[in-house]
Amino acid sequence: MDLGQALSLRIIELCQEKRITINKLALLSGLTQSTVDSILKGKSKSPRLATLMRISEGLGVTICEFLDDTKIEEADLGE
Repeated sequence: MDLGQALSLRIIELCQEKRITINKLALLSGLTQSTVDSILKGKSKSPRLATLMRISEGLGVTICEFLDDTKIEEADLGE
């Protein structure tokens, strides 16, 4: 699994846990729906840290909590 896929799965997992839609996440994060969709659909394989921080804030978790996931730790970075 590559990093983009791992991030997408983590976002979906946290949205389900927090019971918020992707649209609501975009609103809470101050991001456009298309930005969040591009991450979820794999079009944005390496989103900027600032974007991930905004998503984590929208989810009500710290960036450390957001990134603290086995899928992300084990993701193929494509180097």
